[in-house]
Amino acid sequence: MTQSASLATTLALALAASALSASAADYEAGKKKAEACAACHGPEGNKPITPDIPILAGQHFEYLIAALHQYQKGERTNPMMMPMAQPLTKGEIKDLALYFSKQPGLTAKY
Repeated sequence: MTQSASLATTLALALAASALSASAADYEAGKKKAEACAACHGPEGNKPITPDIPILAGQHFEYLIAALHQYQKGERTNPMMMPMAQPLTKGEIKDLALYFSKQPGLTAKY
């Protein structure tokens, strides 16, 4: 197998794994769990209360999962997010990531 064929196969497998991972998540459960996030990130994660709070709506599924895991492990530090992320299960993280990734993202240009 050539190096480019091997790379193409690896990328295809990664995309398939990502799709399977997202399909295992529960959108409605994520929506329910996200109610607590609205206090800072705004309804549907698209209207943060201050400019330093990120917009979650429209972010990539894998990015949101990685960010929450980093808060759990202390690799990212934030006095509000760390205690919010700590009790989340892997399933709840996937549910939240699916919900926020499906929301309309930033539409206004600054």
